[in-house]
Amino acid sequence: QTVLQGIILLPLRAICMAFLVLLAWLFASIATFHHPEEGSVPLQGWRRRMIQTTLSCLTRTLFFVMGFQVKVKGKIASLQEAPIFVAAPHSSFFDAIICAPTGMPSIVSRAENLSTPIFGTILSSLQPVSVSRQDPDSRKNTVTEITKRALSRGQWPQVI
Repeated sequence: QTVLQGIILLPLRAICMAFLVLLAWLFASIATFHHPEEGSVPLQGWRRRMIQTTLSCLTRTLFFVMGFQVKVKGKIASLQEAPIFVAAPHSSFFDAIICAPTGMPSIVSRAENLSTPIFGTILSSLQPVSVSRQDPDSRKNTVTEITKRALSRGQWPQVI
């Protein structure tokens, strides 16, 4: 009986996951349509609210479909209290579990990830601080960008 459940549940979960990712891509595309790229200007107004609410909800739902339930114990620090949010040990793509309950903060990511189909658009909507492994000045530029965003007094989202 458990094999039969697996045969039925696996395709259903896969279809739901694909639907949720495509829906997230659609909302990310709408929010970033005609917006300057490369994180030069922060998303504001309806664009930022759309990313924070819809992507957060879709990410929570996606992880629920995958079998994860996120429970927050305590109070999540606000943007004013903690402009930089540290997640450790940073070992996999499951670090995204942290993004949903924290309101979809900006992340630090490899620049190559932004060119990935579908996921690159979703990632771009989070306005990541991109790190290029080919650029020798990238480490210094990353620290400068994180510092600039942390001192922006709420113009940029939290950085994780």
